[in-house]
Amino acid sequence: MSKTRIERINELARKQKTEGLTEEEKAEQKKLRQEYLDAVKANVIAQLDNTYIVEPDGTEHKLGKK
Repeated sequence: MSKTRIERINELARKQKTEGLTEEEKAEQKKLRQEYLDAVKANVIAQLDNTYIVEPDGTEHKLGKK
């Protein structure tokens, strides 16, 4: 997710606290937040896909899905 999109999320959050949002801004905020969550989830999944468990005997195996 780009820095400009994160800045826009923060800008909308600040505006919501001070003066409130229009319906269009609320919809934009919801869309941007979902994009942010999807990006975070994708990053966590990618990190876990590259995680290995090292057993005491030195063998390695990938962290499986549950």
